Amino acid sequence: MHHNGTRRWSRAVLGALASVTTALGLVAGLAQPAAAADGTPRAVTSYRYTSEAGDWIGQGTSATYTPSTANITVDGSLEAVRFRVENDSAWWDVELAAPYGEKLHPGVYRDAERPAGVTGRAPGLDAGGQSRGCNEVYGQFSVHQIEADASGTVTLLDATYTQRCEAPDAPALKGVIKYRAYPLSFTYASDPGDYPGQGRSGTHRGATSIFSLQEWGIGGLSYDVSGKRERWSALLVPPTGESFEAGRTYQAERGNGPGIAGLDVSGFGGCNRSNGTLTISKLARDDDGTVTALAATFVQHCEGAEPALRGTIHYYA
Repeated sequence: MHHNGTRRWSRAVLGALASVTTALGLVAGLAQPAAAADGTPRAVTSYRYTSEAGDWIGQGTSATYTPSTANITVDGSLEAVRFRVENDSAWWDVELAAPYGEKLHPGVYRDAERPAGVTGRAPGLDAGGQSRGCNEVYGQFSVHQIEADASGTVTLLDATYTQRCEAPDAPALKGVIKYRAYPLSFTYASDPGDYPGQGRSGTHRGATSIFSLQEWGIGGLSYDVSGKRERWSALLVPPTGESFEAGRTYQAERGNGPGIAGLDVSGFGGCNRSNGTLTISKLARDDDGTVTALAATFVQHCEGAEPALRGTIHYYA
């Protein structure tokens, strides 16, 4: 594996999706949380909430809804967007609003207030349902991905929230919102004694981190993550003479070779030599073969030692 491979293309990401949607040939109406047999990703639409005992809105319950169990819609703009879930027995409504004079973008919004009575430059949050709502909201939310069409209407949303009614120490309602969104994250767990991970673990998502995927050399991929005072890179190269295939697990070393994939993951440090495994879970290419979406897991051991770095890559897949 050579580290001076030429790069045919490069793309950095801040929760954007339009180019991937075009490349994959997906239309806005696709919203099934599933993957085709060839590993091509599909957009996810769902709502999940958990309510602590004593929370007025959720009444201490939890539930998950998908398009197969409820009608899930989004309307609004980048200034304020409303997410709705409804079926024969339940309805839920979540409103997210940007601070005064701003538009929603990937990031963390703290000290949120109810939009109808927001003061100053506070962001707005109002989650209600089953004919219950808060008079006063204390909360925060994170936008991992958000997109709007040419008219300004939101077409994609990936967000999480925590809401407390009437008091800042009241029981919490927590929710996960996904509307035509693709997974975008990096997670890692490092054993004590592992050099690249320094025994730590962490999760990067669109609210805090920037992701990029670049083609490297012949068939290789360079994946980079920056955020939360961390920088991670993963160089993935198929075995000599092969191309990556979805659904395959490869034996891996720092340098690729016949029957051996190249795997070189660095974070707080890197390996001089390594061994492990690389599993390509999902893989999507455009018409000219360029990879546009990737899901993978890896296990890496540095210098032949037992401690391992384990991680999961989701780049719109």
